[in-house]
Amino acid sequence: MARLFSRERIGIPQILAGLLLLVFLAECVWLVAHIPPGAVSSEEYERAQAGLAQWHGKGIAGTATSFGGNSQALQNSDNDPNHSPLWYLIEAAPLAIFHVSLTSTLGNWLARAPYILIGMLLGASLWYVSRRLYGNAGGYTALLLYCFSPAVIRSSVLWLAEPNVAGAWGTFGAVFTAIAVSHTLYAPREVILWNWRRIVLLGISLALAVGSQFSLAIIIPVLLAFMLYVAWERRAAAVAILAAACIVGLALLFSSYFFHARLFWNSLAHAKWLDASSPALAMKGAWLLLLKEAAASGPVLVLLGPAALVAYVAWRRTRYFGNTAPLLVCLLFLGLRAGSPHEADSIYVLICVVFLFLFIAGIAADFLETRFREPVFAVLAGLLGANALWNLIGLARVGR
Repeated sequence: MARLFSRERIGIPQILAGLLLLVFLAECVWLVAHIPPGAVSSEEYERAQAGLAQWHGKGIAGTATSFGGNSQALQNSDNDPNHSPLWYLIEAAPLAIFHVSLTSTLGNWLARAPYILIGMLLGASLWYVSRRLYGNAGGYTALLLYCFSPAVIRSSVLWLAEPNVAGAWGTFGAVFTAIAVSHTLYAPREVILWNWRRIVLLGISLALAVGSQFSLAIIIPVLLAFMLYVAWERRAAAVAILAAACIVGLALLFSSYFFHARLFWNSLAHAKWLDASSPALAMKGAWLLLLKEAAASGPVLVLLGPAALVAYVAWRRTRYFGNTAPLLVCLLFLGLRAGSPHEADSIYVLICVVFLFLFIAGIAADFLETRFREPVFAVLAGLLGANALWNLIGLARVGR
Protein backbone atom coordinates (compact mmCIF):
# COMPACT_ATOMS: atom_id res chain seq x y z
CA MET A 1 0.00 0.00 0.00
CA ALA A 2 2.88 2.35 0.76
CA ARG A 3 4.25 1.78 -2.74
CA LEU A 4 0.88 2.70 -4.26
CA PHE A 5 1.02 6.14 -2.69
CA SER A 6 4.71 6.71 -3.33
CA ARG A 7 5.94 9.71 -5.31
CA GLU A 8 6.54 7.47 -8.33
CA ARG A 9 2.84 6.71 -8.61
CA ILE A 10 1.03 9.75 -7.23
CA GLY A 11 2.74 13.11 -7.40
CA ILE A 12 2.00 16.66 -8.46
CA PRO A 13 1.20 15.74 -12.11
CA GLN A 14 -1.30 13.08 -11.05
CA ILE A 15 -2.93 15.42 -8.52
CA LEU A 16 -3.30 18.22 -11.06
CA ALA A 17 -4.73 15.82 -13.63
CA GLY A 18 -7.16 14.53 -11.02
CA LEU A 19 -8.29 18.07 -10.24
CA LEU A 20 -8.93 18.75 -13.92
CA LEU A 21 -10.99 15.59 -14.17
CA LEU A 22 -12.97 16.70 -11.13
CA VAL A 23 -13.69 19.97 -12.95
CA PHE A 24 -14.86 17.89 -15.91
CA LEU A 25 -17.11 15.91 -13.54
CA ALA A 26 -18.53 19.14 -12.12
CA GLU A 27 -19.32 20.38 -15.63
CA CYS A 28 -21.15 17.16 -16.41
CA VAL A 29 -23.09 17.27 -13.14
CA TRP A 30 -24.05 20.88 -13.79
CA LEU A 31 -25.40 20.01 -17.20
CA VAL A 32 -27.34 16.97 -16.00
CA ALA A 33 -28.84 19.05 -13.18
CA HIS A 34 -30.32 21.40 -15.78
CA ILE A 35 -31.99 18.69 -17.82
CA PRO A 36 -35.71 19.03 -17.02
CA PRO A 37 -37.21 15.85 -15.50
CA GLY A 38 -38.98 13.86 -18.18
CA ALA A 39 -37.28 15.76 -21.02
CA VAL A 40 -36.26 12.61 -22.86
CA SER A 41 -36.14 12.33 -26.63
CA SER A 42 -38.04 9.52 -28.29
CA GLU A 43 -34.76 7.98 -29.50
CA GLU A 44 -33.29 7.92 -26.01
CA TYR A 45 -36.47 6.50 -24.50
CA GLU A 46 -36.66 3.72 -27.08
CA ARG A 47 -32.96 2.92 -26.57
CA ALA A 48 -33.39 2.65 -22.81
CA GLN A 49 -36.55 0.59 -23.13
CA ALA A 50 -34.85 -1.84 -25.51
CA GLY A 51 -31.97 -2.25 -23.07
CA LEU A 52 -34.33 -2.74 -20.14
CA ALA A 53 -36.27 -5.37 -22.06
CA GLN A 54 -33.08 -7.36 -22.63
CA TRP A 55 -31.99 -7.06 -18.99
CA HIS A 56 -35.43 -8.40 -18.02
CA GLY A 57 -35.15 -11.34 -20.43
CA LYS A 58 -37.69 -10.08 -22.94
CA GLY A 59 -35.55 -9.85 -26.05
CA ILE A 60 -32.20 -8.86 -27.48
CA ALA A 61 -31.89 -5.13 -28.04
CA GLY A 62 -31.35 -4.10 -31.63
CA THR A 63 -32.85 -7.29 -33.06
CA ALA A 64 -36.35 -8.26 -34.14
CA THR A 65 -36.61 -11.27 -31.84
CA SER A 66 -38.41 -11.91 -28.60
CA PHE A 67 -37.16 -15.09 -27.04
CA GLY A 68 -39.34 -16.40 -24.27
CA GLY A 69 -42.37 -15.76 -26.44
CA ASN A 70 -43.57 -17.30 -29.66
CA SER A 71 -41.76 -15.01 -32.10
CA GLN A 72 -38.37 -16.30 -33.17
CA ALA A 73 -38.31 -14.94 -36.72
CA LEU A 74 -35.39 -12.86 -37.85
CA GLN A 75 -36.67 -9.78 -39.62
CA ASN A 76 -33.51 -8.26 -40.99
CA SER A 77 -35.17 -4.96 -41.81
CA ASP A 78 -35.90 -4.48 -38.10
CA ASN A 79 -32.36 -5.18 -36.92
CA ASP A 80 -30.17 -2.27 -35.94
CA PRO A 81 -27.43 -2.28 -38.61
CA ASN A 82 -25.18 0.10 -36.69
CA HIS A 83 -25.18 -0.99 -33.06
CA SER A 84 -24.90 -4.17 -31.03
CA PRO A 85 -26.97 -4.76 -27.86
CA LEU A 86 -24.05 -3.34 -25.86
CA TRP A 87 -25.06 0.13 -27.05
CA TYR A 88 -28.43 -0.34 -25.39
CA LEU A 89 -27.36 -2.27 -22.31
CA ILE A 90 -24.94 0.31 -20.89
CA GLU A 91 -27.55 3.03 -20.49
CA ALA A 92 -30.23 0.66 -19.23
CA ALA A 93 -28.04 -1.16 -16.67
CA PRO A 94 -28.50 1.32 -13.77
CA LEU A 95 -32.21 1.62 -14.55
CA ALA A 96 -32.57 -2.16 -14.36
CA ILE A 97 -30.57 -2.43 -11.13
CA PHE A 98 -32.52 0.26 -9.26
CA HIS A 99 -35.88 -0.40 -10.96
CA VAL A 100 -36.54 3.22 -11.92
CA SER A 101 -37.93 4.89 -15.02
CA LEU A 102 -35.81 6.97 -17.34
CA THR A 103 -38.33 9.80 -17.13
CA SER A 104 -37.94 10.14 -13.35
CA THR A 105 -35.39 12.46 -11.75
CA LEU A 106 -33.37 9.56 -10.36
CA GLY A 107 -33.57 7.71 -13.66
CA ASN A 108 -32.31 10.80 -15.47
CA TRP A 109 -29.16 10.73 -13.33
CA LEU A 110 -28.67 6.97 -13.36
CA ALA A 111 -28.93 6.63 -17.12
CA ARG A 112 -26.16 9.19 -17.60
CA ALA A 113 -23.89 8.01 -14.81
CA PRO A 114 -22.15 5.25 -16.87
CA TYR A 115 -21.29 7.68 -19.65
CA ILE A 116 -19.99 10.33 -17.26
CA LEU A 117 -17.75 7.66 -15.75
CA ILE A 118 -16.59 6.55 -19.20
CA GLY A 119 -15.97 10.19 -20.13
CA MET A 120 -13.72 10.58 -17.09
CA LEU A 121 -11.90 7.34 -17.91
CA LEU A 122 -11.34 8.51 -21.49
CA GLY A 123 -9.91 11.76 -20.13
CA ALA A 124 -7.64 9.85 -17.77
CA SER A 125 -6.52 7.60 -20.63
CA LEU A 126 -5.81 10.62 -22.83
CA TRP A 127 -3.73 12.24 -20.09
CA TYR A 128 -1.81 9.03 -19.39
CA VAL A 129 -0.95 8.44 -23.04
CA SER A 130 -0.08 12.06 -23.81
CA ARG A 131 2.11 12.35 -20.72
CA ARG A 132 3.95 9.14 -21.58
CA LEU A 133 4.50 10.35 -25.13
CA TYR A 134 5.17 14.06 -24.63
CA GLY A 135 5.83 14.68 -20.95
CA ASN A 136 3.87 16.78 -18.47
CA ALA A 137 3.37 19.69 -20.88
CA GLY A 138 1.76 17.44 -23.46
CA GLY A 139 -0.37 15.73 -20.84
CA TYR A 140 -1.77 18.97 -19.48
CA THR A 141 -2.40 20.39 -22.97
CA ALA A 142 -4.38 17.35 -24.08
CA LEU A 143 -6.36 17.15 -20.85
CA LEU A 144 -7.20 20.87 -20.85
CA LEU A 145 -8.52 20.59 -24.40
CA TYR A 146 -10.54 17.52 -23.41
CA CYS A 147 -12.02 18.75 -20.12
CA PHE A 148 -13.32 21.98 -21.66
CA SER A 149 -14.65 20.54 -24.90
CA PRO A 150 -18.42 21.05 -25.26
CA ALA A 151 -18.68 18.05 -27.62
CA VAL A 152 -17.07 15.74 -25.09
CA ILE A 153 -19.23 17.03 -22.24
CA ARG A 154 -22.43 16.75 -24.27
CA SER A 155 -21.60 13.19 -25.30
CA SER A 156 -20.81 12.25 -21.70
CA VAL A 157 -24.20 13.45 -20.42
CA LEU A 158 -26.25 12.63 -23.56
CA TRP A 159 -27.21 16.30 -23.98
CA LEU A 160 -28.75 16.26 -27.47
CA ALA A 161 -26.19 13.59 -28.26
CA GLU A 162 -26.04 9.83 -28.69
CA PRO A 163 -23.93 7.71 -26.31
CA ASN A 164 -20.76 7.83 -28.43
CA VAL A 165 -18.21 8.28 -25.67
CA ALA A 166 -18.00 4.53 -25.00
CA GLY A 167 -17.02 3.82 -28.60
CA ALA A 168 -14.49 6.67 -28.53
CA TRP A 169 -12.88 5.26 -25.38
CA GLY A 170 -12.75 1.79 -26.90
CA THR A 171 -11.15 3.09 -30.10
CA PHE A 172 -8.59 5.18 -28.22
CA GLY A 173 -7.74 2.30 -25.92
CA ALA A 174 -7.41 -0.13 -28.82
CA VAL A 175 -4.94 2.07 -30.71
CA PHE A 176 -2.57 2.70 -27.84
CA THR A 177 -2.86 -0.74 -26.27
CA ALA A 178 -1.87 -2.19 -29.65
CA ILE A 179 1.09 0.17 -29.87
CA ALA A 180 2.13 -0.59 -26.29
CA VAL A 181 1.98 -4.34 -26.76
CA SER A 182 4.04 -4.02 -29.93
CA HIS A 183 6.85 -2.34 -28.02
CA THR A 184 6.98 -5.25 -25.57
CA LEU A 185 7.63 -7.75 -28.35
CA TYR A 186 11.34 -6.96 -28.24
CA ALA A 187 11.61 -8.37 -24.72
CA PRO A 188 13.31 -11.81 -24.62
CA ARG A 189 10.25 -13.71 -23.36
CA GLU A 190 7.41 -15.85 -24.66
CA VAL A 191 5.44 -12.98 -26.11
CA ILE A 192 1.98 -14.49 -26.39
CA LEU A 193 1.72 -15.75 -22.81
CA TRP A 194 3.57 -12.80 -21.33
CA ASN A 195 1.23 -10.29 -22.96
CA TRP A 196 -2.02 -11.98 -21.99
CA ARG A 197 -3.12 -9.00 -19.86
CA ARG A 198 -2.62 -6.58 -22.74
CA ILE A 199 -4.33 -9.01 -25.10
CA VAL A 200 -7.39 -9.05 -22.84
CA LEU A 201 -7.29 -5.26 -22.52
CA LEU A 202 -7.05 -4.91 -26.29
CA GLY A 203 -9.94 -7.34 -26.72
CA ILE A 204 -12.07 -5.34 -24.27
CA SER A 205 -11.27 -2.13 -26.14
CA LEU A 206 -12.24 -3.67 -29.47
CA ALA A 207 -15.48 -5.05 -28.03
CA LEU A 208 -16.38 -1.65 -26.60
CA ALA A 209 -15.61 0.12 -29.88
CA VAL A 210 -17.28 -2.31 -32.30
CA GLY A 211 -20.12 -2.94 -29.85
CA SER A 212 -20.86 0.78 -29.81
CA GLN A 213 -20.85 1.00 -33.62
CA PHE A 214 -20.08 -1.80 -36.04
CA SER A 215 -18.29 0.49 -38.50
CA LEU A 216 -15.55 1.11 -35.92
CA ALA A 217 -14.19 -2.29 -36.89
CA ILE A 218 -12.27 -0.27 -39.48
CA ILE A 219 -9.76 0.40 -36.71
CA ILE A 220 -8.57 -3.24 -36.81
CA PRO A 221 -6.51 -2.94 -40.03
CA VAL A 222 -5.13 0.33 -38.66
CA LEU A 223 -3.99 -1.51 -35.52
CA LEU A 224 -2.38 -4.18 -37.68
CA ALA A 225 -0.47 -1.55 -39.66
CA PHE A 226 0.77 0.15 -36.48
CA MET A 227 1.80 -3.14 -34.89
CA LEU A 228 3.68 -4.32 -37.97
CA TYR A 229 5.47 -0.98 -38.16
CA VAL A 230 6.48 -0.89 -34.50
CA ALA A 231 7.35 -4.59 -34.22
CA TRP A 232 8.69 -5.11 -37.73
CA GLU A 233 11.16 -7.74 -36.50
CA ARG A 234 8.40 -9.72 -34.73
CA ARG A 235 5.59 -9.49 -37.24
CA ALA A 236 4.31 -13.03 -36.74
CA ALA A 237 3.97 -12.42 -33.01
CA ALA A 238 2.21 -9.09 -33.66
CA VAL A 239 -0.31 -10.75 -35.97
CA ALA A 240 -0.88 -13.55 -33.46
CA ILE A 241 -1.49 -11.10 -30.62
CA LEU A 242 -3.94 -9.01 -32.65
CA ALA A 243 -5.77 -12.18 -33.75
CA ALA A 244 -6.01 -13.33 -30.13
CA ALA A 245 -7.33 -9.92 -29.07
CA CYS A 246 -9.94 -10.03 -31.86
CA ILE A 247 -11.10 -13.43 -30.60
CA VAL A 248 -11.42 -12.02 -27.07
CA GLY A 249 -13.33 -9.02 -28.41
CA LEU A 250 -15.62 -11.25 -30.48
CA ALA A 251 -16.37 -13.38 -27.43
CA LEU A 252 -17.23 -10.31 -25.36
CA LEU A 253 -19.41 -8.97 -28.15
CA PHE A 254 -21.16 -12.35 -28.29
CA SER A 255 -21.88 -12.09 -24.57
CA SER A 256 -23.81 -8.83 -25.20
CA TYR A 257 -26.25 -10.97 -27.18
CA PHE A 258 -26.61 -13.12 -24.05
CA PHE A 259 -24.98 -15.97 -26.02
CA HIS A 260 -27.74 -16.36 -28.61
CA ALA A 261 -25.60 -17.52 -31.51
CA ARG A 262 -28.26 -17.23 -34.20
CA LEU A 263 -29.04 -13.63 -33.30
CA PHE A 264 -25.35 -12.81 -33.06
CA TRP A 265 -24.35 -14.12 -36.47
CA ASN A 266 -27.45 -12.71 -38.14
CA SER A 267 -26.71 -9.30 -36.68
CA LEU A 268 -23.10 -9.41 -37.88
CA ALA A 269 -24.18 -10.59 -41.32
CA HIS A 270 -26.48 -7.58 -41.80
CA ALA A 271 -24.37 -4.98 -40.00
CA LYS A 272 -23.30 -1.77 -41.75
CA TRP A 273 -19.51 -2.11 -41.60
CA LEU A 274 -18.72 0.99 -43.63
CA ASP A 275 -20.87 4.04 -42.98
CA ALA A 276 -19.49 6.39 -45.62
CA SER A 277 -19.78 7.06 -49.35
CA SER A 278 -17.12 8.39 -51.70
CA PRO A 279 -19.43 10.86 -53.55
CA ALA A 280 -20.00 12.69 -50.27
CA LEU A 281 -16.29 13.50 -50.09
CA ALA A 282 -16.71 15.78 -53.10
CA MET A 283 -19.51 17.76 -51.42
CA LYS A 284 -18.46 21.16 -50.12
CA GLY A 285 -21.24 21.08 -47.57
CA ALA A 286 -19.86 17.92 -45.98
CA TRP A 287 -16.53 19.59 -45.23
CA LEU A 288 -18.21 22.78 -44.01
CA LEU A 289 -20.30 20.66 -41.63
CA LEU A 290 -17.14 18.96 -40.40
CA LEU A 291 -15.47 22.33 -39.76
CA LYS A 292 -18.54 23.53 -37.87
CA GLU A 293 -18.61 20.41 -35.69
CA ALA A 294 -14.89 20.68 -34.97
CA ALA A 295 -15.36 24.29 -33.88
CA ALA A 296 -18.21 23.18 -31.62
CA SER A 297 -15.71 20.88 -29.90
CA GLY A 298 -13.76 23.96 -28.82
CA PRO A 299 -13.15 27.15 -30.81
CA VAL A 300 -9.44 26.94 -30.09
CA LEU A 301 -9.25 23.92 -32.39
CA VAL A 302 -9.87 26.19 -35.38
CA LEU A 303 -6.52 27.82 -34.59
CA LEU A 304 -4.46 25.06 -33.00
CA GLY A 305 -5.50 22.31 -35.41
CA PRO A 306 -4.27 23.95 -38.64
CA ALA A 307 -1.24 25.42 -36.83
CA ALA A 308 -0.21 21.98 -35.56
CA LEU A 309 -0.66 20.47 -39.03
CA VAL A 310 1.46 23.20 -40.66
CA ALA A 311 4.16 22.67 -38.04
CA TYR A 312 4.10 18.92 -38.66
CA VAL A 313 4.56 19.40 -42.41
CA ALA A 314 7.17 22.15 -42.15
CA TRP A 315 9.23 21.03 -39.16
CA ARG A 316 11.02 17.72 -39.51
CA ARG A 317 11.48 17.32 -35.77
CA THR A 318 7.74 16.82 -35.26
CA ARG A 319 7.45 13.99 -37.78
CA TYR A 320 7.96 10.98 -35.53
CA PHE A 321 5.67 8.06 -34.78
CA GLY A 322 4.28 9.54 -31.54
CA ASN A 323 2.81 12.45 -33.53
CA THR A 324 2.12 10.61 -36.76
CA ALA A 325 -0.05 7.85 -35.28
CA PRO A 326 -2.73 10.14 -33.75
CA LEU A 327 -2.65 12.34 -36.86
CA LEU A 328 -3.34 9.37 -39.14
CA VAL A 329 -6.22 8.14 -36.97
CA CYS A 330 -7.61 11.68 -36.81
CA LEU A 331 -7.48 12.00 -40.62
CA LEU A 332 -9.13 8.59 -41.04
CA PHE A 333 -12.16 9.53 -38.95
CA LEU A 334 -12.23 13.01 -40.44
CA GLY A 335 -12.65 11.38 -43.84
CA LEU A 336 -15.28 8.98 -42.54
CA ARG A 337 -17.27 11.89 -41.13
CA ALA A 338 -17.06 13.82 -44.39
CA GLY A 339 -18.21 10.67 -46.18
CA SER A 340 -21.31 10.36 -43.99
CA PRO A 341 -22.64 13.94 -43.69
CA HIS A 342 -26.25 12.91 -43.18
CA GLU A 343 -25.62 11.45 -39.73
CA ALA A 344 -27.02 13.89 -37.17
CA ASP A 345 -24.59 12.99 -34.38
CA SER A 346 -21.61 11.08 -35.67
CA ILE A 347 -19.24 9.16 -33.45
CA TYR A 348 -16.52 9.85 -36.00
CA VAL A 349 -16.33 13.51 -34.98
CA LEU A 350 -15.83 12.67 -31.32
CA ILE A 351 -13.07 10.17 -32.08
CA CYS A 352 -11.46 12.62 -34.49
CA VAL A 353 -11.27 15.45 -31.96
CA VAL A 354 -9.93 13.19 -29.18
CA PHE A 355 -7.01 12.15 -31.39
CA LEU A 356 -6.67 15.78 -32.52
CA PHE A 357 -6.23 16.78 -28.87
CA LEU A 358 -3.38 14.30 -28.64
CA PHE A 359 -1.76 15.49 -31.87
CA ILE A 360 -1.93 19.15 -30.82
CA ALA A 361 -0.43 18.22 -27.44
CA GLY A 362 2.50 16.51 -29.15
CA ILE A 363 3.27 19.48 -31.42
CA ALA A 364 2.92 21.90 -28.49
CA ALA A 365 5.33 19.82 -26.39
CA ASP A 366 7.87 19.89 -29.22
CA PHE A 367 7.70 23.67 -29.40
CA LEU A 368 8.02 23.97 -25.63
CA GLU A 369 11.38 22.20 -25.84
CA THR A 370 12.86 24.88 -28.11
CA ARG A 371 14.45 28.23 -27.25
CA PHE A 372 11.06 29.83 -27.92
CA ARG A 373 9.60 28.11 -24.88
CA GLU A 374 8.46 31.25 -23.05
CA PRO A 375 6.48 32.94 -25.86
CA VAL A 376 5.05 29.59 -26.95
CA PHE A 377 3.97 28.86 -23.38
CA ALA A 378 2.35 32.29 -23.06
CA VAL A 379 0.39 31.91 -26.30
CA LEU A 380 -0.63 28.34 -25.53
CA ALA A 381 -1.72 29.18 -21.98
CA GLY A 382 -3.74 32.14 -23.25
CA LEU A 383 -5.51 30.07 -25.90
CA LEU A 384 -6.26 27.17 -23.55
CA GLY A 385 -7.46 29.58 -20.86
CA ALA A 386 -9.72 31.42 -23.30
CA ASN A 387 -11.11 28.11 -24.55
CA ALA A 388 -11.89 27.00 -20.98
CA LEU A 389 -13.54 30.34 -20.20
CA TRP A 390 -15.64 30.14 -23.36
CA ASN A 391 -16.88 26.70 -22.34
CA LEU A 392 -17.68 27.76 -18.77
CA ILE A 393 -19.63 30.78 -20.02
CA GLY A 394 -21.61 28.46 -22.26
CA LEU A 395 -22.43 26.22 -19.30
CA ALA A 396 -23.52 29.26 -17.25
CA ARG A 397 -25.90 30.24 -20.04
CA VAL A 398 -27.45 26.77 -19.85
CA GLY A 399 -28.11 27.44 -16.17
CA ARG A 400 -29.96 30.64 -16.97
